[in-house]
Amino acid sequence: MIDLAFFFEIIPVLLAGLPLTLQLAASSICIGFVLALLLALAQQGNHRILVWPIRSFVAVFRGTPLLVQIFLIYYGLGQFRPSLQAVGLWGVFREPYWCAIIALSLNTAAYGSEILRGAIQGVPRGLVETATAFGMSRLLTLRLVILPLAFRQAIPSYGNEIILMVKGTSLASIITLMEVTGIAQGLISQTYRAIEVFMAAGAIYLTLNFTMISALNALEAWLTPYRVRA
Repeated sequence: MIDLAFFFEIIPVLLAGLPLTLQLAASSICIGFVLALLLALAQQGNHRILVWPIRSFVAVFRGTPLLVQIFLIYYGLGQFRPSLQAVGLWGVFREPYWCAIIALSLNTAAYGSEILRGAIQGVPRGLVETATAFGMSRLLTLRLVILPLAFRQAIPSYGNEIILMVKGTSLASIITLMEVTGIAQGLISQTYRAIEVFMAAGAIYLTLNFTMISALNALEAWLTPYRVRA
């Protein structure tokens, strides 16, 4: 039987790892969004020198598991320790925290760039032509017309990516980071009560994601009030 007393007892213990989970999620989402926007904008032109490397990067990170990417960055780059020390980067790549953020950020940047690229291309061409007719520069049109509309269209899809990234932080436990899942694994090795521990961890992730979904829905309703009225 499931021990409900033990279930509620271990929730505060698991919550000790929530700040690290939030740090990993927030850092990777913010860094990934900036990278995704830059990659999406770079693909709007016909410059093959820029487009093909970006599409290759996107294909690699979308086509391989996040778990493998974390392993390659944390364990694989250790083979190049002398080179990394020579350029002063070994201090970053020897830390599991930074390796997790790098892997998560690159992964969400690959997915996010495709979401934003599609949203930017989905902006009606007539609006861009109208802005040009009013004498707006390309940069001003991008800032005042294209990006605001693209962000509104991208919210539902990008919201899903944010939720996936929050859940993806659980993989950081495999490189010794003691976030929620890492603490859960430690509790299981001590108590052998896997069901209660994972149920409690799942409840924490569910609550966190439900809160984020509610916030994203509120943001979408604020930016697109016409959809709410419809």
